[in-house]
Amino acid sequence: MPSVWQALGRGESVRDRRRQLELAHERFLGYLGVAGPESAAAETELRERFGRSPALRPVVLESWLRSQRGTIDPNRVLERPALDVEELAELRRTHPISQVLPVVRKLLFDEARETGLIVAVGDAAGRLLWVDGDSGLRTRAAEMGFRAGMDWSERSIGTSAPGSALALDHAMQVLGAEHFNRAAHEWSCTAAPVHDPRTGAIIGVVDVTGGDNAASPHLLPLLQATLAAIEAELQLASLRALLDRPRPVGDAGESEGEGAGAAAVSDAESCVNRDPSAGPLALDELSLLHIHDQGPGSDSGLDQQREPHRDQIHVPVRASRRRDASGAHAQPDRFVPRLLVLGRDPALLEWADGVASLTGRHAEILLCLAASPHGWAAAALAEQVYGRRSSEQTLRAELVRLRRWLMSEHVPLKLGSRPYRLEGPLRVDATDTLDALGSGSNQLVLAAYSGPVLPGSTAPLVESLRADVDATLREAMLEYANPDALYDYAQHWAPNDAHVWETLLQVLPPQSPKRARVVARLEALSASIV
Repeated sequence: MPSVWQALGRGESVRDRRRQLELAHERFLGYLGVAGPESAAAETELRERFGRSPALRPVVLESWLRSQRGTIDPNRVLERPALDVEELAELRRTHPISQVLPVVRKLLFDEARETGLIVAVGDAAGRLLWVDGDSGLRTRAAEMGFRAGMDWSERSIGTSAPGSALALDHAMQVLGAEHFNRAAHEWSCTAAPVHDPRTGAIIGVVDVTGGDNAASPHLLPLLQATLAAIEAELQLASLRALLDRPRPVGDAGESEGEGAGAAAVSDAESCVNRDPSAGPLALDELSLLHIHDQGPGSDSGLDQQREPHRDQIHVPVRASRRRDASGAHAQPDRFVPRLLVLGRDPALLEWADGVASLTGRHAEILLCLAASPHGWAAAALAEQVYGRRSSEQTLRAELVRLRRWLMSEHVPLKLGSRPYRLEGPLRVDATDTLDALGSGSNQLVLAAYSGPVLPGSTAPLVESLRADVDATLREAMLEYANPDALYDYAQHWAPNDAHVWETLLQVLPPQSPKRARVVARLEALSASIV
């Protein structure tokens, strides 16, 4: 298969793949029925049994395992919306993607109606905000709970393209019985997360659902290209919003119009081309920057949107030019490279023109260099990476390899020496998460959190950052104490933390059906201690 993210290889028989997947799914659930979802030994056995199956992609198997750890019912049909009518209308009005729905309509919605597909747009928590496309398919999909207001995250429904794309922060396809829920087995889908183009934070997901054609090999790159246009339009929407703000009167030596215009342009471009050393904007601030006063309209929410100019879809704002102190045009800023380490092993490095996996050691080195902009002496850096100051020679050889790799991949990062440092900014998703937690955006962070920092690493600095992020998230969840958010956190990230489960029991409403699950978990933890 050409990619682990694609459901089918070119020319591969859909019928054969569906039959293999249905058999694998029934065997997986059958084994769960014998061993039980709470058994660690059962998970190990499942990974060994099904990890060797050529019919089951590793990303799907791992999603199934996450689903069984979350005790997802594979026979559940979603009936109760995660958002009521008022909440859905408000989120549609204020969500950043609401501003770029004309682009989604132009590139996806209109085409979906003609080709027998459904397009859904959801938020970072996996809740569907807009669903449009073929009317007959939409009616059938609604019967299994695939409609606006429903929660299609992994923690709610198990493996699906929108939920798993958010969980993994990557575009992916799901074919037939790759869905954990049996109700979705007749469907296939392709989905990709939407990122804030300035900070990299996940703000939503776009999904294409239908029959087998919704998982065809050509659809994944098409959706990724669409997402690039959407994110470019998000940049433009942010710039337009800033330019439309009331302009201050210029200095005495300037005309009022000239001074105001220059100030507005400078203000807008300073946000789009913001100095990364100032730290990321908080997630709440990001949402406020994108608020657009618009009614919810129809289910698709498109009729009231204004049509963008054609050239607005493709102009990258990050290439905007701004004036330096002398008044001349400075060179355009480039997209700040970003290191993704949360729940990832190997880590990913993103830059303006590409993305690539890193070896564990290279990820550790970049993480250490990003943590100290002023650099490290060789012995100190060796201690943070290897745990031994005596590993300087090994470190130097690895730095040479890393420098060559960055050059070969054309990554806009340079390594300086004496001291060892990065010559240019590098953002890290883990430190962005700490900043967002500090701003109080706890529930949004939880929805985007994908796991501990470099789970397999034993580098001292990595272990310190991992502990810092996990402890900060835990304290934020306990202090915030929203029952739904705390329940999600307990299920996925604190299954053995008795204090978290005890707090959850205290904050859950008396009639909540989740209380039985919490009591059972506390009893199991108590029995394990005895």
